[in-house]
Amino acid sequence: MKGKLILQDGTTFRGQLFGGSNATTEGEVVFNTGMTGYQEILTDPSYCRQIVTLTYPLIGNYGTAKQFNQSRKSFVGGLIIGELCETPSSSSMQKTLPEFLTVEKIPCLYDVDTRALTRKIRSAGTMKGVIVSEYTSQNTIDEMMALPIRKNVVEMVTTPVSYTLDARADSPYVVTMDFGIKKNILDALRKLGCKVTVVPAKTSAEEILALNPDGIFLSNGPGDPKDVPNVIREVQKLIGQRPIFGICLGHQILALAMGANTYKLKFGHRGSNQPVKNLETGKVAITAQNHGYAIDAKSLQGLPIKITHVSLNDGTIEGFRHTSLPITSVQYHPEAAPGPNDSVHLFDEFIYNMKKFKEA
Repeated sequence: MKGKLILQDGTTFRGQLFGGSNATTEGEVVFNTGMTGYQEILTDPSYCRQIVTLTYPLIGNYGTAKQFNQSRKSFVGGLIIGELCETPSSSSMQKTLPEFLTVEKIPCLYDVDTRALTRKIRSAGTMKGVIVSEYTSQNTIDEMMALPIRKNVVEMVTTPVSYTLDARADSPYVVTMDFGIKKNILDALRKLGCKVTVVPAKTSAEEILALNPDGIFLSNGPGDPKDVPNVIREVQKLIGQRPIFGICLGHQILALAMGANTYKLKFGHRGSNQPVKNLETGKVAITAQNHGYAIDAKSLQGLPIKITHVSLNDGTIEGFRHTSLPITSVQYHPEAAPGPNDSVHLFDEFIYNMKKFKEA
């Protein structure tokens, strides 16, 4: 069936609508430059309610498999691609991408000029869009476009109840605040021998400290960090109580809790090929990223924060550490291994900080 994407400024991109006339959606339109990893993108909670454009031209060529899912379900609002591969080939494949889209009920517009769409977003910035069939009435389109983009999407993706991933008795014990955590992050912590308890985003600082963890991890997640002021206040109470490590949204929330400010980027950083420079070593790592907000460098003046990493694309802050407390944070995903292992040492540093804090 013929379909189209209509952007908030009226720009229209036409293609084929997978799933028929019911496969309509609305949300912020963003793009990801990764050449692989479409299943991980579709199951990354950080894309909650967003319409994701994949810039690589052929999508679905190796199918999908359950072990690559990053969360319990897909929270993505929609998918826009160039060519949809319906005859994939992979020894690990369990479902084709079209089958996966059907099961997860993901609206998909394909046969789209994604290069032109990406250039539009890069020049005009991210904006709202709607995916509809070619024959959708203008009244329906207007009603969809008038719907506000949802705030505080963290509450949609966080775990509803706490759960624990056990390890040996003498393992470092990490409590993770789940703002939309990816499975790969939990796997990375477990590979380092950590016992991990994952708690809902609304969990209070008192409840977290009552678990007596060795360290606290602030996870990735979707949306504007300023949409969760209650979470920011609880994180403020945790500063100085235990070693803390933040990634992505957790990185931004931690900065806000320490008195810094954040702002929205024009079109964000989304892809597995983002170059980041470590200011302490001078080395450059190729990183995986997915975020639309960044920390305002000017707001760090007078705060006990040292910038440790910057983006080589636009100079934005990619990492910081507290000048006296065992608190570190990065904007990118060290567990995603695009380098492939350029940044896993950040987890080692977190383990080291927990051990030193416990000894003290």
